[in-house]
Amino acid sequence: MHGSHRTTTRPASRPTEHGRPPISESIPIAPQESHPVLPPPPATPDAVVAQAAPVTGASPLALRRTIADTDLTVHPLALGTSVFGWTADGAISHRILDRHRDLAGNFLDTADSYTSGRSEVIIGSWLRSRRTRDSTVIATKIGKNLDNPGLSSRSIFAAVHASLDRLGTDYIDLLHFHFDDPTVPLEESLGAVDVLMRRGQVRYLAASNFSAERLMEARVLAANGLPRFVALQTQYSLLHRTTFESSLALVTRAQGMAVLPYFALAHGFLAGRYRSKADLEETTRSSRAAKHLNRSGFRVLAVLDRIAEEHAAAPATIALAWLLARGPIVAPVASASRPEQVDALVAAAGIRLTRNDMVDLDRISV
Repeated sequence: MHGSHRTTTRPASRPTEHGRPPISESIPIAPQESHPVLPPPPATPDAVVAQAAPVTGASPLALRRTIADTDLTVHPLALGTSVFGWTADGAISHRILDRHRDLAGNFLDTADSYTSGRSEVIIGSWLRSRRTRDSTVIATKIGKNLDNPGLSSRSIFAAVHASLDRLGTDYIDLLHFHFDDPTVPLEESLGAVDVLMRRGQVRYLAASNFSAERLMEARVLAANGLPRFVALQTQYSLLHRTTFESSLALVTRAQGMAVLPYFALAHGFLAGRYRSKADLEETTRSSRAAKHLNRSGFRVLAVLDRIAEEHAAAPATIALAWLLARGPIVAPVASASRPEQVDALVAAAGIRLTRNDMVDLDRISV
């Protein structure tokens, strides 16, 4: 199935929204060199190219940011798909994807471990039925699927080929290492991806849940010719700031990496979904959100509610807009269990928070 996975060339004439080059071209690997309010990114060639979010009503093409040192232009909201095949069945998942596309979304985030690969299968069937592969940027993560665990070269090759089969495509736009694997030399892992890039099966590489120290190690290896991480997925939200805003913020900025925050809505709490114990359900998501049912969490919700009312927006929209207003953030990752929830997520790209809004949110965030 999908024998094109092993090919090394494809037609160069196929146009794409995000300007993908033909894979007969080589993938460029350019050498790179408390709660503080993060300063704006430095004006250097390595800085993340990310324009400020345009006001509501801007054309869909204006709602795009470019991941540094790539030609991937993405909507400033990456639609998370961990619920596909879990709380959202195939039909509902397709409707969610349709709504996301109709609102000019083009960036999908998945993983080979989400519902044991079912998320990728659902995305693949949608891409084929809607013929939207060329206009969609797909990010998937490997390393956690029980069939191909870890980041050995053998696991990486097998995991990527399995993801390509499930997605029904011959290339992955942005491949993430889902977690660091300290049992495998990082040079081996990067070397495996280098082979996949040369085959045209992976376009760019990113990290997820990596420490600042390992990112620096990877950068040294990249300076010697191995693929570099162009982006980092890490937990970051109004309710989880410390981990990123310490060493990770410094390292990602120094390396010109795009930052793609996950759990951006704190498991739905920042969407205002859980306001008392009575709102909790017997789900993993609810149990994780429950830890925010305290004075600190309610204080954040109160400010979100007020600012949301002033902007005629949903609390989730404001929580995501706060992230988008911060220098290194290119696209938060957020998911929806129903099509109607997508609107509030995508709307964040069209919100301009005032200076006072940012000060108030910074003051009460933790």
